Amino acid sequence: MTEQPQQPQQPPQPGYGYPNAGQQQPYPGQAGPYGYPQGGQQQAGYQQQGYPQGGYPPPGAVPPGTYTGDPNAPYGYDPYGRPLSDKSKIIAGILQLFLGTFGVGRFYIGHVGMGLAQLFTCGGLGIWALIDGIILLTSNDKTDAQGRILRG
Repeated sequence: MTEQPQQPQQPPQPGYGYPNAGQQQPYPGQAGPYGYPQGGQQQAGYQQQGYPQGGYPPPGAVPPGTYTGDPNAPYGYDPYGRPLSDKSKIIAGILQLFLGTFGVGRFYIGHVGMGLAQLFTCGGLGIWALIDGIILLTSNDKTDAQGRILRG
């Protein structure tokens, strides 16, 4: 009789009567199945940064890698950390509503090219100036010529 070669033995597959088959146990210090450290061990996040025992930063400490903003921004920051302009969106919107056919609102915030276009087209016969004024008043992300967010 000829002997047939043996097949290599396969590990048990999940769902075939072995509930924990295929799951590997994490090494000590590694995250467990839900992302938490195993065995009550503390991961080395703040501990490595030299914070006191317990791993929490002292009150008022800035965590490493946190963007603290541009120290040269003269008018502060919006809630997203973007620098604020010295120009007001309310003044720009009102100027645009009343004098938009001359592009005054756009000249105020420093967009000279847009202001000239509105001046030479009479603000798109008033329609462009009206819509632009409403957008300036209602939008929260309009910027001046330097890219800074207009103040509210």
